[in-house]
Amino acid sequence: MLVARSAPECRLYLDLHPCSCGATAFPVRHVLRPGEGDALEAVYEGDCASCGLPRRFVFELDPATPPPPPAYGGPQPSRIICPGQFLLVADRAAGSAVLDPAGLDATGRAASRTAMTVALAAMDEVLKFIPDGAPAVPAAAITSPEGRAAYAREPGRFDRDRLAA
Repeated sequence: MLVARSAPECRLYLDLHPCSCGATAFPVRHVLRPGEGDALEAVYEGDCASCGLPRRFVFELDPATPPPPPAYGGPQPSRIICPGQFLLVADRAAGSAVLDPAGLDATGRAASRTAMTVALAAMDEVLKFIPDGAPAVPAAAITSPEGRAAYAREPGRFDRDRLAA
């Protein structure tokens, strides 16, 4: 069972796991239901917008109250998204932000602010994977193929000092 710390973490997981056709978009129906014992489950389902295949994800929600968005979860690292994936999310979000807002309308400025907020939240998540006293994210914590590729390209990006800068 996938254990998620918040709804934003569930949604990010959906975005990071495309349909077999490669598409990520699908109209999502979201339902909360009782799980095993006192657990609460979040079910996200819908048909792929590209090929029509049904998509379904069931998450057990961490019982801890999540922090407000844009945070993805509390002080513990994610159990479903690896630090390499979070770093790539941060890169994409920061890359979509406009650094000089002069000439942007209110909508453009808001979109740029949102992108930077998402980037910072994702970077905060990467830091949660660094054990106390350790200088960097352990390579073993990076479990996704895309995360391992990012680590292989530039392992220094997972250093505590660099992430905290």
